[in-house]
Amino acid sequence: MADTIIDLRSDTVTKPSPEMRQAMAEAKVGDDVFLEDPTVNRLQDRAAEIFGREAALFVPSGTMGNLTCIIAHTRHGQEIICEAAGHVYNYEMASMSAIAGVLPRVVTGQDGILSWETISKAIRPRIYYRAQTALICLENTHNMAGGTVYPTRTANEICDKAHDAGIPVHLDGARIFNAATYLGEHVAEITKKFDSIQFCLSKGLGAPVGSLIVGSREFIERCRSIRKMLGGGMRQAGILAAAGLIALEKGPERLQTDHDNAKYLATKLSGIPEITLDAAKVQTNIVIFDLKKSGWPSSGFLQALAKRNVLAVPVDAERVRMVTHLDVDRSGIEKAASTVGEVFTR
Repeated sequence: MADTIIDLRSDTVTKPSPEMRQAMAEAKVGDDVFLEDPTVNRLQDRAAEIFGREAALFVPSGTMGNLTCIIAHTRHGQEIICEAAGHVYNYEMASMSAIAGVLPRVVTGQDGILSWETISKAIRPRIYYRAQTALICLENTHNMAGGTVYPTRTANEICDKAHDAGIPVHLDGARIFNAATYLGEHVAEITKKFDSIQFCLSKGLGAPVGSLIVGSREFIERCRSIRKMLGGGMRQAGILAAAGLIALEKGPERLQTDHDNAKYLATKLSGIPEITLDAAKVQTNIVIFDLKKSGWPSSGFLQALAKRNVLAVPVDAERVRMVTHLDVDRSGIEKAASTVGEVFTR
């Protein structure tokens, strides 16, 4: 037990459950490029139903899902408004520029949350020699702001005002079920005004692989062609979709446990003098804290922590991120918090 690794680097590190492994082994499959994989079709239909949309598309990753939607919404030489610390801007290999041919126009939100007032100032005037604003991209929950959540009223206002201006809105909803859990609202309700949504099965929901795009039938058919162009046309992908179905049906109901563990972890860490952390701001399953007062760079701190079998990741030279998930229970969280204290005292 003493050698057990407590891995808080991300909720992507979760292992598939025995139920998922059995479902994967027994999955009915076909060639999904020919639209003949029954398990993939069932997953897509169920996702569309849950989100109250016409159609859905299974993609290998959230990054591919976001890029597929960006390409579908835009053309080369246009701009996308996104939050300065957003995943689509910082952690997706500049694909919006390198592949989609569009320029990010970044604006800074309050704890990662944008308002229409902030966004409206970044919209380009309709002048022929200026790159035009083609899309607004929001992230909910916001990863690098510490898992913060958009109030539904704020998201709806942004969508309504953007549509009035003729601009579609895409949601990077990698952890949208965490947002819904925090708000106590249904995912269909909090996303109903977005033109497209990407969400991950492979994070807090616990599946080993995959994300989904949901939207109108016409939009999803366009995305299907783009997915193929990007190399995402999988064949007997029902093996993966089988685990995704279990994640989609059963994963959301246990996310509150992750949120409770994150709040507990944040409360314990905020009591360590060398750490700066406002536990009251922790809303979902992500905890980010600052080491500046300790004088210790995040790299050195994380190396010392890893030697004690607790894993986390750097946000930058002074900040560290920990993410709670289904593979670390409360006793593991307690051990992680005490280990952080030990690192400083020793």
